[in-house]
Amino acid sequence: TGPLKDMDFSVQERGGPRILHQFKLEPPAVSFRTSGEKAGIIDIEPRTGILYINGSLDWETKQVHKLQVESLDESGKRVNGPYAVTINVLDINDNPPEFNQTKYYGVVRQNSRPGKPFMYVHATDRDDPTTPHAQLSYSILHHFPNPYAEMLFQIDNATGAISPSRKGSYYLDPQKQDNFILVVSVKDMAGTTTNAFTSSVDVIITVKESLWKAPPIIHIKENSTQVHPVNISKVQSNEPGVIYGIFEKEKLPRLPFSISENGDIYVTQPLDREEKDTYTFYVVSKDNTGELVDKPLQIHIIVEDINDNPPVCQQDLTIIEVQENEKGGSNIGTVFATDMDEKDSLNSRLRFQIQSQEPEFPSNNLFYIQQDTGTLQLTGRSLSKRESARYFLKVLVTDPQFETICNVEVHVIDINDQIPIFKNSDYGSVTLAEDTPIGSVILEIEATDGDEPATGSSFIIYQVKEGDPNNTFTIETDSETSRGFIRINKALDFETMPVYDLVINATNPEPLVEGVKYNSSSLTKLKVSVTNVDEPPAFQKPFYKAEVSEDIPVNTLVMTVEAYDPEGDSVRVSKMVLKDMQGKYAQYLACGQILFLQNSYLLVEEVYSVEVVVSELNNAARKSKVSLTLHLHDVNDNYPQIATDYPTFFCYPVSGGERTLIQATDADEQLFYSKFTFSLADDRNARNNWEISKFNATHAFLSLKHGNFEEKVYDVPIILNDNGKPPLENKVNLKVSICKCSSENSCF
Repeated sequence: TGPLKDMDFSVQERGGPRILHQFKLEPPAVSFRTSGEKAGIIDIEPRTGILYINGSLDWETKQVHKLQVESLDESGKRVNGPYAVTINVLDINDNPPEFNQTKYYGVVRQNSRPGKPFMYVHATDRDDPTTPHAQLSYSILHHFPNPYAEMLFQIDNATGAISPSRKGSYYLDPQKQDNFILVVSVKDMAGTTTNAFTSSVDVIITVKESLWKAPPIIHIKENSTQVHPVNISKVQSNEPGVIYGIFEKEKLPRLPFSISENGDIYVTQPLDREEKDTYTFYVVSKDNTGELVDKPLQIHIIVEDINDNPPVCQQDLTIIEVQENEKGGSNIGTVFATDMDEKDSLNSRLRFQIQSQEPEFPSNNLFYIQQDTGTLQLTGRSLSKRESARYFLKVLVTDPQFETICNVEVHVIDINDQIPIFKNSDYGSVTLAEDTPIGSVILEIEATDGDEPATGSSFIIYQVKEGDPNNTFTIETDSETSRGFIRINKALDFETMPVYDLVINATNPEPLVEGVKYNSSSLTKLKVSVTNVDEPPAFQKPFYKAEVSEDIPVNTLVMTVEAYDPEGDSVRVSKMVLKDMQGKYAQYLACGQILFLQNSYLLVEEVYSVEVVVSELNNAARKSKVSLTLHLHDVNDNYPQIATDYPTFFCYPVSGGERTLIQATDADEQLFYSKFTFSLADDRNARNNWEISKFNATHAFLSLKHGNFEEKVYDVPIILNDNGKPPLENKVNLKVSICKCSSENSCF
C-alpha cells in the first residue's frame, strides 16, 4: 500500500494470478485508471487501487510490461498522474534446448589432427540467455560402433565442435570402419544440475582416406631444357588454409626444390645425375600459429640418367709388358675406361676396338681386344723382341653416343732363359780371427747373366746354400755391377764353429722359363777358417736381479752368480768382488753365492745396485763385469705415531666444543697405512673430557666435551690402528696444553 507514484515490479513468469500493489486515494480523487501494455491480464481495481495480474506472464512472449496509472475525481478528470509502472518478467527454466537440425552429417579425414573440428552441432534455448537456463553444454552420449575403450571422437561442450580424439587421429581408417553414428546430447543449466532439460540428436560421420599422402618416388631426367621451375608433384593437407614448407634431410648448399601455397612441388633448376643422383626432403604443413598440422611427408627424388658423358681412358697411356714366350691367345693386359653415366645402363656401356697398330710388321693384326671388356690378347703367334721391342696401339672406346681414343704401348720383355754363371767355381779359403767385427766384408764374388740387363731376368741374388746353419754370413748384391759382397752377419766363435765349408748359389728373382734349370755353373765354394782369440771370462746371464722382503733372515742366500772362460781356462773366483755392498749388507761366498748378512732394519734404500767382477786365473787383466740389482719389499713393521710437527693446544679459557686437527703417520709404505683408525683409550677420564672424530684417512679432530678445564698440560690416551696386513695398533699419549694465548694465537 502506498501513494500513487512511479513503481517497478519483478514478477516470475508462470506464477499465476497475484496482487502486486494497492495505491491509496487522495481527495478529491475517487478512482484509478490504468493504460498501456496490460496483455489482457494486468489491471487496477478503480475504487480500491489494487494493481493485480489475473493470469500468468510469459518471459518468452514479453519480458517487460510498461503501464501508466492515474487518479480521477467524480467528473472523471485526472487528479494525479499518470505515473509509470514497469513490470519486469523474470525467466524460469521452462524451455528445453533444441537442435537446429534433426540429423547431422560430417566427413572426417584419416589422420586428421586431434582436437581440430571437422563439423559443428548447434542448439538453442528460448529461455533468458543471461541466466543458466539458456547456458548449454554438449556431450557425446553414445558412439556406434566403439571398438576401443576410448572414444575416437570428442566434442567441445561449449561450442559443439566435433573433432577426432588423440586415439581417433591414430586409429581412424576407412578400410576398417568408414561410418560412425554419434548420439550427441545437449543440456541447459550448463549441464550442472540433475533437473536440467536435455535433448539429443544423431550425428552420422563418414571416414575418408587422408589427403595428406607422400607421392610415389618422383623421377626427373637430368639436364632438362624446360623452363624452370617445373611442377613435379602435389601434396594436400586434410585441413584448409595451411601453410606448406620444405626442410632438408641432407645439408646441401642449396636445395633445388620449392613448394607453393597450394602444395604444388617444383624443381627449380636442371639437375645433374653425375653430381647427385637422389634427393630426399620433407614437406610439412603448419597452421597460422606455426604448429604442425600433419606429420611431415618424406619426398624421394631419383634423377634419371641421359647419355651426356663420353668415355674416359683411365690412363693417358696404358703400358703393357709381354714376355717373348707368351703364347697366342694369351691375355696380356686390359685397357680400362670409365663413363660417368649411370652404371649398368646402356648409356655407360662401353665397346673397345683396335683402330691402329704401329709398327705393322711382322703383321698388322698381332693383337686382339675383347669388345665388351677391353681385355687385350695376342693373336696367333708369340712376340719377338728382336723384331720389335715396342708396339703402339690406338684403341677406340665408344658408348651409344660418344667415342674416345685410348693410347696403349706394348713392351716386349726378355724372358729369363739364361742362368747366372760364376767366374770361379771355387774361391779357395779365407782365414778370420773370431773377433772380426760384424758387418765386415770378407770376400767379393761375381757371376754373369746373359739376359737383358737391369731386369729381373739378369739381376743376381747370392745366397749361402750349404755350410752355414746359423746364418753367420750374408751376401749383398751390387745392383749396378751384379757383384756379391760376403759379410759377417753374426759373431764368429772359434770354440763353437772353427771351419765353414760354404756352398754359394746365384739365382734370378724372375722365374726361369720352362725347360731351363739352374746347374753347377751357378754354384761356387768358399772355405772360411776361424782362428782362436783369447777372450775374457763371461757370465751365464747378462744381468742378475733378485727381490726379497725387508724382514729377510740374516745369512739368507739370495742369488748365485756364475762365470766361465770361453777357452776353458780357470776363472779366478777369489777376485770376484761385490762393490758398494761388500761388508755392509751382503757377502760373497764361494762359487758366486751371495748371502744377506745384516738385519733389514738397517737398510734405508728400496733398490740396491751391485757390480760383480770376474777375472782369469792366469791373467788378472782379462776380466768381465755384470750388474746385480736387489729389490727390497716393505713389510708392515712400523707402528703408527702422532705427527709432532706442531704442538697441540687450546686457548684458555675454554667453553667446550673447541677442536683441533691431529695427524697420524707411519714409516711403512703407504699401502700399509692408507686408512688410519683413531679412538680414545678405554679410560673413563679421557672419554668424559675428550672426543675424537675422523676427518680423512690420515687426520682426525680432537674436541673438548665441556669447558671445565684448568690451565695445564693434559695427557690424552689415543689408540691408533694402521689397518695394514697385519694391522698394527699403538697407544699414544698426546700432550695437549690448555694455555693462555698471545695475539698470534699461540701459548705464552
